Amino acid sequence: LQDEETRKDYDYMLDHPEEYYRHYYHYYSRRLAPKVDVRIVILVTVCAISVFQFFSWWSSYNEAINYLATVPKYRIQATEIARQQGLLNKTKEKGKNRRSKEEIREEEEEIIKDIIKNKIDIKGGYQKPKIYDILLFQILLAPFYLSKYIVWYCWWIYCFTIKGQEYGVEEKLYIIRRYMKMSQSQFDSLEDHQKETFLQRQLWIRENYEVYKREQEDELKKKMAMDPRWKRYRRWMKNEGPGRLTFIDD
Repeated sequence: LQDEETRKDYDYMLDHPEEYYRHYYHYYSRRLAPKVDVRIVILVTVCAISVFQFFSWWSSYNEAINYLATVPKYRIQATEIARQQGLLNKTKEKGKNRRSKEEIREEEEEIIKDIIKNKIDIKGGYQKPKIYDILLFQILLAPFYLSKYIVWYCWWIYCFTIKGQEYGVEEKLYIIRRYMKMSQSQFDSLEDHQKETFLQRQLWIRENYEVYKREQEDELKKKMAMDPRWKRYRRWMKNEGPGRLTFIDD
């Protein structure tokens, strides 16, 4: 009889002794109920997901760096920058500090990777992870992001709906991105010449974007029609695909 709830159950048992199955249920449900606060469970779960996110993104980022270090275009540029900065010359020491070829090769590889990290801006799913992008910080900063969006939305309505101002470059790209239904990271991963093409074709105007969209769909259909793999797939669907019944006479 430590709290109000258990005292209520006890008083009910005295008044209704015949309901012994109900008394057993309430007794064991209280005895076996978890004593952990639900808020703690949620916090630990969010933290675990955030740690997994961060290390997963770091793994993807390192994979991208390792891949770029094998691409001749980027490797040659990074090696040239390292030579100009005198970084590769430091690895070839003589005398007592002389190291094996394997150690020198590993150090040169790390130098090239560091230059690629500093000189190349990797975008999209393999970009360098930021701690503010993990789930924990996204939840903590949600009120700030919501307030920021409300302020931005009011500014947009005032400038372009009420006052009728012309769109700037950033505003035009934002409208184009919304038409394409792409996230900010996906749109940022596009090449600069692609964005220039969007602006030249004035895709922030809905009619122009619809024309561009149909062109892209037609081009995709042509590529699929000429692709040998799609031709084989269509032949298979026509001759042996699912849903086709055949009767073979023995």
